[in-house]
Amino acid sequence: MKSFLRKTSSFTLACTFVFSAFSGVSAAPSTNNSEPELAPLYGKYNLNSSHVTKVMVELKEPSVLEAKKKGQKQTKANLKSKREAVVKEISTRSKTYKVNNEYDHVFSGFSLEIAANEIPNLLSTPGVKAVYPDVEYHTTGDDMGDKSFDDVSPQMMNSAPFIGANQAWESGYTGEGVTVAVIDTGVDYTHPDLDQAFGDYKGYDFVDNDNDPQETPKGDPRGAETTHGTHVAGTVAADGGIKGVAPDATLLAYRVLGPGGSGSTENVIAGVEKAVEDGADVMNLSLGNSLNNPDWATSIALDQAMSDGVVAVTSNGNSGPNNWTVGSPGTSREAISVGATQLPYNVYAATLKAGNASFSSAKVMGFPSDESVLALNEKTLPIVDVGLAGTADFAGKDVAGKLVLAQRGTYAFVDKATNAKNAGAIGMVIYNNVAGEIVDVPGMAVPTIKLTNAEGVQLKSLLSANPNTTVTLGTKFDKQVGELMADFSSRGPVMDTWMIKPDVSAPGVNIVSTVPTHDPANPHGYGAKQGTSMASPHVAGAAALLLEAHPDWDVEDIKAALMNTAEDLFDATGKLYPHNTQGAGSIRVVEAIETDTLVSPGSHSFGVFSKKKGKEVRDERFTIKNLSNKSKDYSFDVDLEGVKVTTSKNLKIKGKSSKDVKFKVHVDASKMAPGYHEGSITISDGRNEVVVPTILFVQEPDFPSITSISATALGNNAFTFSAYFPAEADKVNLFLYDSNLTKEIGLIGSYEDVPKQYNDFQWDGKISGQAVAPGKYRVVAFAERGDKLDSRYTDVITLQ
Repeated sequence: MKSFLRKTSSFTLACTFVFSAFSGVSAAPSTNNSEPELAPLYGKYNLNSSHVTKVMVELKEPSVLEAKKKGQKQTKANLKSKREAVVKEISTRSKTYKVNNEYDHVFSGFSLEIAANEIPNLLSTPGVKAVYPDVEYHTTGDDMGDKSFDDVSPQMMNSAPFIGANQAWESGYTGEGVTVAVIDTGVDYTHPDLDQAFGDYKGYDFVDNDNDPQETPKGDPRGAETTHGTHVAGTVAADGGIKGVAPDATLLAYRVLGPGGSGSTENVIAGVEKAVEDGADVMNLSLGNSLNNPDWATSIALDQAMSDGVVAVTSNGNSGPNNWTVGSPGTSREAISVGATQLPYNVYAATLKAGNASFSSAKVMGFPSDESVLALNEKTLPIVDVGLAGTADFAGKDVAGKLVLAQRGTYAFVDKATNAKNAGAIGMVIYNNVAGEIVDVPGMAVPTIKLTNAEGVQLKSLLSANPNTTVTLGTKFDKQVGELMADFSSRGPVMDTWMIKPDVSAPGVNIVSTVPTHDPANPHGYGAKQGTSMASPHVAGAAALLLEAHPDWDVEDIKAALMNTAEDLFDATGKLYPHNTQGAGSIRVVEAIETDTLVSPGSHSFGVFSKKKGKEVRDERFTIKNLSNKSKDYSFDVDLEGVKVTTSKNLKIKGKSSKDVKFKVHVDASKMAPGYHEGSITISDGRNEVVVPTILFVQEPDFPSITSISATALGNNAFTFSAYFPAEADKVNLFLYDSNLTKEIGLIGSYEDVPKQYNDFQWDGKISGQAVAPGKYRVVAFAERGDKLDSRYTDVITLQ
């Protein structure tokens, strides 16, 4: 979710809103045996309400994998007994409760429906370790248009070759013998590009609780049909009209996101647990939420899956480009979190004239192919105003072979372009609805020229005065831009652990892959999507290739190889992207397969240094593995201004051996500027180098006051607005705006001392006691913390 900033005056409004007194806080151990110890409660709840809510209950008794990691023995029978004892105790304390999913392998506990005002009783129940919210998860990819089979070409599927997958195939590594679990919206396993990847057992559907993990079909009364999981699966292992990164890998599908592409924590954890128990070698989770916290239940489940030898890969989120926007499960300590890049592309310059008027702001915004944009050069064409370019806006208008003029707003850019193409238009001119320039969007269905708001309004006026107005276009090649980070890709670091996320990046813009069409006459097709959802399966597929090439490698080796050999990324001006934007860089498969040195962890956070006077000294470590047959002398250097490092100089490592390198970090925080500092650790064997990204913070990290806000319709124009606050906010103001964020409608509510974590705000659809007129709107939240003001806005909401 993009940040929207404005100046705001101070408002005071009396509001009744009950916040959890236990949010993310655990009571100190009791010294009086008669007083129970409270388990920590994460999230936001109205503890005065009798409304039934869903939570995830974690037990003190360790899961099978947690116990195994500690060298202990754990059985499912014992865990079942412990769960039953806790549930029995809950039954004596709560009038309203229902146990849903139960877990024992990657997570010890169960999902529970319980009245909010009975949650305090749950916190003091013996055996309960922690309580987490059962939050909503969504896919992290957006449609960019459908493609017919005839439209699919090697140029459209250049992302796998770009990261080196085809070179790995030539060396005999195709993912054969490696099983990849796709934990998503389900998979159309009947697609001819995917059917070879599935055996008799396809996986499991946790939405409908059966053995058929097929996508949500069209016409499901619960919500929209889905295609996301099939697209992800194709990127991993398609082998037909297109080839995935690991075309011979075996796939398993776990449907945890239902109609519309949304689901819950309880199903996501169930999918992770089932995938581990079914023997997956790699799992891909192209899903997420807005919670930047390493200890939400899903992140814990992924950490445990990694500990059992399953390479867990997950998307970093689509809430960029601001820092701190990574969400769970991308916040996992161990899993490989993936950011999205845009492949190198050609930039074209544009000119636009209408009669005697020239439009100097004209620029090429996006296009489906180089040929399509060049075909508009020196063309004089009629242009038709289609308003916001929704499907209905084209009704009754002849745009075949013409250009269309559209205003930004309400509909996604790619949807406008797709609607224009479907109506027969050969190009689109789109103008902004606010001051400034519209972002570039690669892969638009028709060549699209962008204008500023002022020049767009000018062109619209000319067209209103003379519907027969024509425009003359000029298009020519300008330059080529290298691989860039996608603006939407979420950024780290992670709250509390201060870890760099993403770990690596991979192509995630305009990725063509398999989709179901939901058309019985022609059920299998291809679609273009973008998002970190599309980047993550590139890494999952790459992990499958590495596991085939090195079956003796463990999960840390796979993660280290991908991070250690990643390519540094630079923005369009040639400046190196920050670590929390790109991670270690963009993955390169061949280099990862062929590396003979592994350094783990592949990135390093030194944490927060806050001592006002004198130095703070901390012990740190990393591991170097020499995979070659010969002894090597390694050196390492820490490049981080203001940091002194002392260590043993003996870094000789025998062939096929490893060594832990311990060192001390000396930081005088009083001599460093407060805030974020990044650097690197360079490990060299005299011929090759491995560069490990590092960060540290001086004094309090400058994290945002709010990272997201979403809206849930309750009926009768009432809404719940759910927002995530990484730290307590001094004040939160909610304002209603028009859908284009150009006009403020009024103040919804003002709240003070809003606690850290996830908070819900209720609204009855009225402002100052008056019902708001029907229409489309957005809600903007402004959060104040000290002298910091942050804002986020919702998707469009509709008032009837």
